[in-house]
Amino acid sequence: MPKMKTNSSAKKRFSLTGTGKIKRKDAFKSHILTKKTTKQKRNLTTTSYVSDADMGNVKRMLCIGK
Repeated sequence: MPKMKTNSSAKKRFSLTGTGKIKRKDAFKSHILTKKTTKQKRNLTTTSYVSDADMGNVKRMLCIGK
C-alpha cells in the first residue's frame, strides 16, 4: 500500500504542539481591516486550538495517528 500524502494546504495552516494539540490561527485577519476595530484586530492575532469536533478531519489531513 502506498504512503499517505499530507495535505499541502493543511501543513501550512496547522502545527502540532508537544502535548498533541493542534494550533491554528484565527480567520478574518487578512484583508478588509479598515472596518474592524483595533481591539478586534489585536484579538485575532492570537493563536487558538482546533476544536474536538474538527480534530479528526485535521489529523487525517496531516496524516497523524492511524
